Amino acid sequence: MFLRQLEYLIAVIEEDHFGRAAEKCFVKQPSLSNGIKQLESELGITLFKRGRGQRLYGITEEGKKVSKWARLILANFNAMRDEIGEMKENLQGRLRIGAMPSMSPVLPIILQRIRGAYPGVSVDVHFVGNEELKVSLDKYALDCAITYDDYAAEMSWCNAQPIFKETWSLLVPDSYEFESMEDITWNDAAKLPFAMLTPSMHERQLADTIFRGLGFEVTPKIESESILHLMFQTQYTELCTIIPTHFTRMPGTLEGTKALLLKDPVIEKGVSLFWVKTDNVMPMPSIAEKIAKSLAESGEMQNYLY
Repeated sequence: MFLRQLEYLIAVIEEDHFGRAAEKCFVKQPSLSNGIKQLESELGITLFKRGRGQRLYGITEEGKKVSKWARLILANFNAMRDEIGEMKENLQGRLRIGAMPSMSPVLPIILQRIRGAYPGVSVDVHFVGNEELKVSLDKYALDCAITYDDYAAEMSWCNAQPIFKETWSLLVPDSYEFESMEDITWNDAAKLPFAMLTPSMHERQLADTIFRGLGFEVTPKIESESILHLMFQTQYTELCTIIPTHFTRMPGTLEGTKALLLKDPVIEKGVSLFWVKTDNVMPMPSIAEKIAKSLAESGEMQNYLY
């Protein structure tokens, strides 16, 4: 059994197609197919359901079990290689970080520190929803993820390093109506016209919960998965939107808008770095943890964003 055969297996599963998997692995399709067949022969099982002409119809139960081990074996091999590189003070490789979209302003600070401390490491960033973050961590498709502490109970199989605490603000048009205001209650905000995140997103669900607790059912005029797009709506229209307060620092409030701290209640959400608990220390998650811990303990991240 060769590591390359395990890579072929994972590629076929992810691409659901032998041809695309071969392209992903930079080999000819016959080479990939032969590698899969050799793996099946060595294990004495069938990994994939095939039809006429070797058409792929899914993965077998045995294939699912083998793929889980394959991901673990490849993750540990990469970790071994990274650790040897670190011992030689020449850590090379790729750090794969997943994050909720609202974390985009936070990442430049973390990634700059990683690049400075580990110049041989490249970083691959994926902005996805929390469910996909959990799945990708479990499959070792990500080394670590940045998301809200709210999910810690659902991710008990992960370590967590707190980074900073997030508060929320209401972005409003910079008009005479809000000229003398620095903050606003959720109760008063509920009466304004809104552009909001889509209902599937965590921040929207929390906002809806707060509004309903106050007896309001807010129906937005515009919905989007992009906070930046919602900020543009406020810049060019009469609509208001809810943003993490750190967006007022990075990227900053847009011309013609103003941020008011939402209060009664003031929402404070912890944000942490998560990575899978393992028997061995994985170098890539470890370097992200060291940077995140340094920023948290010094208070530098919190001070910079607020």
